[in-house]
Amino acid sequence: MKNTVFKFGLYGLLVAVILFLLALVFGKGLSYSSQEIIGYTTMVTSLSFVFLGIKHYRDNVNNGVVSFGKALLIGVLISAMVGCGIAIADYMYTTVINPDFAQEFLDTSLKNLQTTYSGAELETKKKELTAQMTDYGGSGFMALMMFASVLIIGFIISLISGVILQRK
Repeated sequence: MKNTVFKFGLYGLLVAVILFLLALVFGKGLSYSSQEIIGYTTMVTSLSFVFLGIKHYRDNVNNGVVSFGKALLIGVLISAMVGCGIAIADYMYTTVINPDFAQEFLDTSLKNLQTTYSGAELETKKKELTAQMTDYGGSGFMALMMFASVLIIGFIISLISGVILQRK
C-alpha cells in the first residue's frame, strides 16, 4: 500500500505543480474568479490520481480485492500528498513570486464590494473583509487553507472512489 500511495501521490503532486505553473504563465491578466476556476480544476485533475491509485492497488497489488476502508485510507493519503504539493506551490507563490498577492486580492475584492453594496452596508463589509485579510492573510495560513481544501475535496473523491472500486 505504501508504494501505491507514494507513487500515485507523487503523480498527483507533480501534475498539481505543473498545472499551477502553467496557470501562472498563461493565466496572467485573468480575473480572480477565472483563476479560482482554474485552481479548482487543477485540484480535481490532480486528485484524479486518487481513483487511479485505488484501482491500481485493487487490481495489481491486492489480487482484485479492496475494502471500502482501505480504499478510503489510500485515497486520503494520496490526497494529503497532493495537498502538500499545492500548499507548497501556493506558499512559494505568495512569498517569492508575488508577495503582494494578499493586498492585490484585498484591493480587487473591495472594488467588487462597491458594485454590490452601498452606504453603511458597504463600509461594514469593507471593514469585515479588511479585518479578515489582516487576521488570516498570511502566506502560511493561505497555504494551510489550500491544503485543507485539497484534503476535503480529496476525501470526497476518496469516498466516491471507495464506493465504486470496493470489491470483497
